[in-house]
This record gives sequence, C-alpha cells and structure tokens, in this order.
Amino acid sequence: MLAHIVLPSGTETSAMPLLAGRALRGFCDGYVAVLLPAYLLALGFDALSVGLISSGTLIGSAAATILVGFTGHRVPQRRLLKFAALLMCATGLAFAGLSDFWPLLLVAFVGTLNPGSGDVSIFLPLEQARLAEATTPDARTALFARYGVAGSLSAALGALAAAIPDWLARSAGVPFLDAMRLMFIVYAFTGMTLWALYARLPEPHAAPTSAPAPLGPSRRIVIRLAMLFSVDAFAGGLVLNALLSLWLMQRFGMSPGAAGQFFFWAGLLTTASQFAAVPLARKIGLLNTMVFTHIPSSAFLIAAAFSPSLTWTLLLLLARSALSQMDVPTRTAFVMAVVTPAERTAAASLTAVPRSLAAAMSPVLAGGLMAMGWAGAPLLACGVLKIAYDLTILAAFRRVKLPN
Repeated sequence: MLAHIVLPSGTETSAMPLLAGRALRGFCDGYVAVLLPAYLLALGFDALSVGLISSGTLIGSAAATILVGFTGHRVPQRRLLKFAALLMCATGLAFAGLSDFWPLLLVAFVGTLNPGSGDVSIFLPLEQARLAEATTPDARTALFARYGVAGSLSAALGALAAAIPDWLARSAGVPFLDAMRLMFIVYAFTGMTLWALYARLPEPHAAPTSAPAPLGPSRRIVIRLAMLFSVDAFAGGLVLNALLSLWLMQRFGMSPGAAGQFFFWAGLLTTASQFAAVPLARKIGLLNTMVFTHIPSSAFLIAAAFSPSLTWTLLLLLARSALSQMDVPTRTAFVMAVVTPAERTAAASLTAVPRSLAAAMSPVLAGGLMAMGWAGAPLLACGVLKIAYDLTILAAFRRVKLPN
C-alpha cells in the first residue's frame, strides 16, 4: 500500500528499498556535513586540514565510481550495493576511533563519507541504474524526483541531528568530542542496516553481461556531459555543506546546533524544489528546467558572499536552496534518456566520476582561501562558475531531441 502512495504510476515496488536506502544515507550525510568541520577542529586541525579531508572523501568516491563504471555491467548490482554498505559501516567505526590526520585522510579516501548536500558516493550510479530500469520512461523524472526528495528531506532532518552532541554535552555531561564520536557510531550502524535492506533487493531483469565496453553508441554525448558536469561540480565543491558550515561558524560565530537548524530549513526548501521540478520539466523541458532555475540560485549565492549581516546571509542562502537542486532529478532523467538501457550504469558512473574529481579539488582551494582570510571568495567563485556552466550546457544541448 505504501509503495502505491510513494511511487509514481508504472513503477515497480522494487524501487522502494532504493528510496529507503537513499533516505537513510541522506540522514547520515546531513549531520556529518555539519559536524565534520566541528569534529576536526575539536581534534586540533585547521581549516586547510578540513578542506584536505573533504577533498579526500570526494577523490575516493571518484575512484570507487570509476571502478563501478567499468565493472557494474558484469558484477551483480546487489552485490556491489551490499559491499558499499559494509564499507559505510567500516568508515563510521574508523572515524569514531581515530584522531590523527593521516589515518583520517586515508579513511576519508577509501570510505563513504559525504561532506556535501548532494550524493557523490559509490551508491549513486548503482541505485540510479536500478531505478531507471524499475519504471517507465514517462515516469522516470518523477521517480528520480522522489529519489532526490528522499535524500534531501532526510538530510534536512540529519542536519537537525547535528545538535545532539551539544545536547548530550550539556544535559548528560558527555564530553563534546565523545558525543561527536557517537554520531559516527550511528553512521556505522546505518551501514549495517543498509546491508540488510539491499540484501532483500530482487535480481534485475537483465543479467550482467561480459560486454567488452560499458559504453557504446552514447559514448560521445556522455563524454560531453561529463566534462560540463565537472565544471558544475568543481564550483559546488567550493561551498560544500561542511565548508559552508565552517564559513558560518567562523564569520558569524554560529554553533554547530544553529548551523544544523539552518541546514534543516535549507533541506526542506530543497525537498520542495525537487517536487516542483517535475511539473516544470513537463512544461518547459528537462534542459530548460536545469538551466533557468540554476542561474538565479547562483545569483543568490554571489549576493550572500557580500551580505554584511547573518540574517540577510541566511535569507539569501535559503533562497538559493529553494532553486539550486531543481536540476538534480532533471539532470539524472536527461542522462538516462539519452543513453541506451544497457549503458545506464556506465553513464551514471562516468558522468559522476568527473564530478567527484572536480569537486575533490575545490575544497582544498576553498579551505586555503578561508585560512588566508578571503572568506567570501569561495561563494563568489562558485556562483560565477555555475552560471557559466548553465549557459554552456544550454548552448551545447538545446537541440538534442529526447526519445520520450
């Protein structure tokens, strides 16, 4: 009964575990993005170290996604998803138990931590390919919108959970650092829950093949999309939630709990925007929805970089959140529509890899700029680069005809 309410018409119930898994991961990502900089600062690291570890998570995600892109058409997706869940469990336990920089950087590289609001993990291409197979073409955008909403809404709730360590420290007398370590234990437990969830997934309709190449007739368009997506991701990496949280803490003295409340409301706006993207895409098209909602959101971010007060800064950032993620379900639906079904896992992986690599370089740059006192520079650069990306992708693909 719940599946018929949640899923769009024409979608198989096998999509439900994937939506539930995205929600669980989103909840953990929500509080990790807020607490990670506070946790690293409490361990004695500086802003540059926060940027390096954030970059390490994204570089590792890119490497894992490359592996999935070239093996996902041969290895059962359920097996890869279960492995990713075990890796999430190990990541949480390691971050809860380690305190030195180099071991933490290594775990960040091989693990599944996500310091941003979007999903850049090994889970992403596997889940997207399964979702695309589980629905009809005309319901695909709506399903990916629900997938995005499951992540953004749960991430908003997770951001509120970032206040738990402070509450434990004040009410139960638990040392603040130990309370934050407890949150990484919760992260590890969630990984085990995901393993049990993915173990119940049915086998896909099409068995894995031994095809020599994961991409065929769509190779050229996937490469072009990947190059453009990397520009967008590099820009987004300058204002990852972890770095934006650090910026708010350093510039306006916000506490982790207050920052978590802000990201909660921002997440609710993001959730609403992804639902709104579906009818808008039906009216003006996937590409136009991606571009013409993204440009004003970038303008709000640029304005926030120059805002003199916390109130105006938060209002501008909330306005940005109301528009910035409308391109997520439409972008995914666009990629799934322009490739053949056999190429979907590879296309999802190979468009995500440059995004992860590009996003991995920018947190170090942002952390360095913030350490030098140029606090607003990452926000300004992010907005300008994203507007340039939007105009370029519109010019490059405005004449592409989608099959459905």
